[in-house]
Amino acid sequence: MDIVLLGPPGAGKGTQAERLAEKYSLPQVATGDIFRAALKEGTPLGLEAKGYMDAGELVPDELVERIVAERLDAEDAAGGFILDGFPRSIHQAEALDEYLRGRGRRLDAVVNIMVEEEELVRRLTGRRGCRSCGSIYHLVFSPPAKEGACDGCGGELYQRGDDNERTVRNRLEVYRRQTEPLIGYYRPGGKLLEIDGAKSPDGVFAAICDALAAAAGGRGS
Repeated sequence: MDIVLLGPPGAGKGTQAERLAEKYSLPQVATGDIFRAALKEGTPLGLEAKGYMDAGELVPDELVERIVAERLDAEDAAGGFILDGFPRSIHQAEALDEYLRGRGRRLDAVVNIMVEEEELVRRLTGRRGCRSCGSIYHLVFSPPAKEGACDGCGGELYQRGDDNERTVRNRLEVYRRQTEPLIGYYRPGGKLLEIDGAKSPDGVFAAICDALAAAAGGRGS
């Protein structure tokens, strides 16, 4: 089963990807993890990407696509994958379709996790980290026992620069501009499954599983 997860920052894609990977015994293929591994291992593609990143430039679509294809060619992805963080553009979506066609495969489902902007802002601006031990808290979902202090080591909690409201809203605008067109790209194919991401993580997971089961049943009929 080949699945793509879509959704804005803060929608919970990473959490759901992990759970889906475990349920269906498929690898979670996260673009960020692929890049970090390629850079750490010093692969030719990783070194090529590092050149752009060191120069402060965006890694071109073509190179991102090659790095993702290299990962999807790994043995553990032969039976399917949960793709998180790719594609991010129509060009990348077309490249993924071409990659799969070349191997006699196609996407089974595109799961779009939908969450209203104000809820996303609440989620993303509430995160706090401990300066001493790195533990992560959330002012709404997992607050510390004592305001401003880590439960484990007593260290000071702080808000990362990319978690402030201005930066968060900019990230959401970038998502809308660059990635939301993918929803229009995938909808005509009948594989787009739209999920209410405002529910609890368990509720979202159950809704995704139900939608995947219904889609699989529809294809089998």
